[in-house]
Amino acid sequence: MKVTCGIDWSEKHHDVALLDQDGKLIARKRILDDAAGWKALLELFAAHGDTPQEPIPVAIETGRGLLVACLRATGRKVYAINPLAVARYRERHTVARSKSDHADAMTLANILRVDAAHHRPLPTDSELVQAIAVLARAQQDAVWNRQQLANQLRSLLREYFPAALKAFQVKNIGLTSREARAVLALAPTPARAAKLTKPRIIAALRRTGRERNLQAWADRLHSIFREEQMRQLPMVEDAFGKQALALLRQTDAACQAADELAQATSEVFHQHPDARIVTSFPGLADLTGARILAEIGDDRERFADARRLKAYAGSAPITRASGKSTVVHHRKVKNQRLAAAGYVWAFASLQAAGPRAHYDHRRNVGDRHSSAQRNTFNRMLGCLFHCLRTGTPYDEQQAFGPRLAAAA
Repeated sequence: MKVTCGIDWSEKHHDVALLDQDGKLIARKRILDDAAGWKALLELFAAHGDTPQEPIPVAIETGRGLLVACLRATGRKVYAINPLAVARYRERHTVARSKSDHADAMTLANILRVDAAHHRPLPTDSELVQAIAVLARAQQDAVWNRQQLANQLRSLLREYFPAALKAFQVKNIGLTSREARAVLALAPTPARAAKLTKPRIIAALRRTGRERNLQAWADRLHSIFREEQMRQLPMVEDAFGKQALALLRQTDAACQAADELAQATSEVFHQHPDARIVTSFPGLADLTGARILAEIGDDRERFADARRLKAYAGSAPITRASGKSTVVHHRKVKNQRLAAAGYVWAFASLQAAGPRAHYDHRRNVGDRHSSAQRNTFNRMLGCLFHCLRTGTPYDEQQAFGPRLAAAA
């Protein structure tokens, strides 16, 4: 690389440093985080040999934001360097622990100058898969937020209204269900719940869209709410009820956001040509498939082989060997979103014969549930890498043929 660029990013301004191949500083500039700053950065690049055929590569400590998006749109290589790695590189040049924005920009440029081969540039994903990533991650965040609110509501109800928890401990029915939210909105306290009549319960359930077993539901809830139970003092109980109503309003908004984002994610996901291959795998439906594709991307050169992808997802084990000591354990540094989606994928895939046979084999050789499931995810991820590279859908006989024969 003849010229390398390092950008120390911040919310309001960015420090830019350009180094030549000998490590000499040839330009430095502070630009604002706006269109004028972007224009100034392009002019700085052009003045030092930047061309469409040989764009100047850039190292920066983040992989998101408008500046990164604009840099990627120019077709240049953009390296998102972990801030911890930057701190370690900084210690190569100074032991005084001095730090400045300009020095960090020079450190980033030096990383590219001497160690670019050891860092991976941001993938050249298509616009469509980038849109899928935005929606899939937003939907995943909405689901996590919904569950967090449900946990808060469960803890609150345990303080003063345990009968509500008993009422909705039903398969596929929880505190985030429409039925639970509708009934609790009518009766957030034990006193108000005890006064609910069966017709009012049926009316509330019908407003949620439920049409079956209304009378059975009403009889069950009416019986539970009228059972003898421990109670808080009246004023304290009313205060808890108001807090529960506030949490219910937040939960309603989180549930609505998760549902709307799920629909939007599914619509965009099916526009991608890789959706056909991804959804051919057992356990991968629209949402889980969109999350997997969002984190993998559609840049076929991003991962040199399946082992790189497995390490990125955290499904491949890591070995620490020193002297006579050798320890193999799971990875902690990984793409957390991909690992979370992989856990759901591996669990759902156990309904198919091939993944189930592989999981049972791992359990029989002594793996715990989490280890066997992670190993199943590791195997499925390798199959997905092969199918995406070759453009072929999932074939269970090719993926788990020997294991299926052994299980039979």
